[in-house]
Order: sequence, then C-alpha cells, then structure tokens
Amino acid sequence: MSDRLNVCALGPTPYREGLAIQDALVRARAAGETGDWLLYPDHPPVLTVGRAGGEGGVIADAGTLERLGIELFEVPRGGDVTWHGPGQLVGYPIVALDRVDRDLHRWLRTLEEALIRALGRWGLPAQRSPGRTGVWCRECKIASIGVAVRRWVGYHGFALNVAPDLSWFSLIHPCGLRGVRMTSIAEQLGPRAPSLPEVREAVTAELAQLLGLAPAQMPAEAARAFQKPAATADESTTGSHPGTAPLAAGGRSTW
Repeated sequence: MSDRLNVCALGPTPYREGLAIQDALVRARAAGETGDWLLYPDHPPVLTVGRAGGEGGVIADAGTLERLGIELFEVPRGGDVTWHGPGQLVGYPIVALDRVDRDLHRWLRTLEEALIRALGRWGLPAQRSPGRTGVWCRECKIASIGVAVRRWVGYHGFALNVAPDLSWFSLIHPCGLRGVRMTSIAEQLGPRAPSLPEVREAVTAELAQLLGLAPAQMPAEAARAFQKPAATADESTTGSHPGTAPLAAGGRSTW
C-alpha cells in the first residue's frame, strides 16, 4: 500500500455531490486504482440519517425543513441523525481498513483519537464517553462519527464543530440522543478559538500520524476526477439517492 494520504479540501460541496465523490473513490480504492484519501467538503445545512435512525430523531416538521431550505438524506453509514453545515469540519476518510487490521472498533477509536489529539493542541479537555461513539468536551458533544464500509474500504467519517451556529441542532435529537447538548471549539475557547483551516490542518496531521501516512495536499479536481458520468447497471445501491451501497458486515457506528 502507498504511504501517502491524499488530502483534499473540496470547498463548497452539495451533500449529494459529496456522496457521489465518496462512492467513486471507494470503488477506485477497492480496485487498487488509487491510494487513501481524506476529503473535507463544506456542506450547506443538511440533515443526514444513518442506518440506526428511528422515528423521532428529527424534531422539526417537513414544513420547517422546507422553509429553512434543509434537505434530509438517508445514508448508509451507521448511526442516527446529525446536522452538517457551515462552521463544521466534516471529514471523509476513504481508507483501506487493512491499515487497522480490518478491525472496525479500532477504526472508530482511531478517528476519535485523532480528533482528541487535535483538540488537545488548544488545551481542550476532549474525551470519549463510555458506550457512545464520538468526542465529548465538558459533558457536551463536540464531534460526531459515523462510518460505512464497502469491500473493506471505510468511508463517511466525522463532523467536528469548529464554529457553527449551534441552534441548528435544535432541529434534531443529535445522534438520536435525547437531552444531549452540542458544543463547539468557538463556544469553548471564545476569541482564542482557531480558524477552521487551522483545525483542518491539525486533524489531518493527527490522523495521518495514527495511520502511518504522509499527508499530501491535492486539488479538488483530483478527487472529483474519479466520478463516472453515470452509475453502471451492476452497481448495487440502496437508499434514496445515488452513491449509497450496503455496508460490509459489522460496518456500523453511532454518531
């Protein structure tokens, strides 16, 4: 395997396009046509519901979501409902899980550890919460994690609250957890808070180190180039949009 992690800040990316890019890179990575990737899209406000999503996770009614211009996507990752949008660092590692001995528990803990170490650079007391996937800070949740796996390539990933408008989370029970309070780096640190690009750089460095990879910055066009004009007939898809596919056995987690 290559020892390089291709890192790509995609810039403004509609959620549906982000799914399509991931799907294309998963196919290419599984086929050995490319190495490992870490994508950073900037999504408009959107709600996503994973395979563990149940009734009641979304508090807002359809009319409210329509008025706010928020789409809702069912996606093949593990977990329940979450929000993505401006001020949040969303990361999609497309990584061959041979790097973690095809151990999904280890993969989730690796993602958590990268975020914990990155937040520690600014003195934030980030930690895990027993029995719950994600990263917490002073009894509040600051980062969510939900992954999918196909042909032992991991995709989807994490969402770290850098400086979003936290009122968006009032539309849902984040990750299906009643009573959970979401926080952000900006809320915790105030004027000392780092910028989103600074946090992106820190998370990239920590995850690359944990995976034993050297980060290499790539232009957005390099990731988008893997997309095909249309899905082929033999591709297995599920869900309500292009780009979803079944998980490998056990490939689930909670946001």
